[in-house]
Amino acid sequence: MSQTVTVKVKLLPTQEQIQLLQQSSHEYIRVVNTLVAEMVEEKKRLKKTTKDIPANLPSAVKNQAIKDANSVFSTKVKKSKYAIIPILKKPICVWNNQNYSLDFTHIFIPFMVEGKSKRLKIRALFIGRDHRNVDLLKHKLGTLRVTKSSGKWVAQIAVTMPTTEKTGMRILGVDLGLKVPAVAITDNNHVRFFGNGRENKYKKRKFRSVRQKLGKQKKVNAIRKLDDKEQRWIKDKDHKVSREIVHFAVENKTSVIRLEQLTNIRQTTRTSRKNEKNLHTWSFYRLAHFIEYKANMAGIKVEYVNPAYSSQTCPECSKKNKAQDRRYTCPCGFKKHRDIVGAMNIRYATVIGGNSQSA
Repeated sequence: MSQTVTVKVKLLPTQEQIQLLQQSSHEYIRVVNTLVAEMVEEKKRLKKTTKDIPANLPSAVKNQAIKDANSVFSTKVKKSKYAIIPILKKPICVWNNQNYSLDFTHIFIPFMVEGKSKRLKIRALFIGRDHRNVDLLKHKLGTLRVTKSSGKWVAQIAVTMPTTEKTGMRILGVDLGLKVPAVAITDNNHVRFFGNGRENKYKKRKFRSVRQKLGKQKKVNAIRKLDDKEQRWIKDKDHKVSREIVHFAVENKTSVIRLEQLTNIRQTTRTSRKNEKNLHTWSFYRLAHFIEYKANMAGIKVEYVNPAYSSQTCPECSKKNKAQDRRYTCPCGFKKHRDIVGAMNIRYATVIGGNSQSA
């Protein structure tokens, strides 16, 4: 088994290298859009080679642009029966793993310089607050994508790493929410709460308040920067919570993590009117995605279950009761925190799509 993840590395290019990155990324997107438009006109994939592409790009990059154009045509245009004809706007440039290299201080990338392909070394920051990137980049490298994000140049490197699926029957149920970002419970009823819902709510209110003030002052660029900052903050919280959940699963020798199917979470999740704005700005899907890919890296399988009545069904007698505030009480005598009840029911709920490990 293997797992593919994306490692993001901040680039520190010189002024000359910035010009080359800008020229290459705009040219790359232009080539992809042109090829897609030609395929739409012909209503079929075109057999083009790098010699047929007039662009100031190395041959390897032209070849990658042809692959990306074919992929966009097949997955977006043809699949939608020509109802969707996308035009890529965000500048980006892509190199396959045979056309770049790295040494943990620089990334070596080919550019067109004075009409010839020349490999340049661009300084890169591989080591962040931990050594995770360095460890990941020791595995098999895939495509390199370079783009500009929040005014900074970033390299996105696809890494494929081997994983070993854990054997056994231990299952961890995880309930996601707002007041309590996540609650997990093991087979032997070991419970842990993750994240701080009150802190999250406070920070969201602060961001919203500042945004309103900037809106009155019509500071559009400042609002954009604040939105980026808020999204980075939320993403960081999702990473931390997902990492802690997977560590908890590993500590308890878990082989399967079960989560709610999140398709309709905004319609089904428990919340009040005052929490509605937070509900619609928090990325439950991203948190679940982070849990899934981190779990897969640890060899733990992730399954999604039907969330119907997970917070109302008594785990002891199966009767349905509505919780009062944070406490769930059943006439049979069962009492628990309502999010624990949700996690308990998710742990043994019906798995969507089958292929589950029986509890």
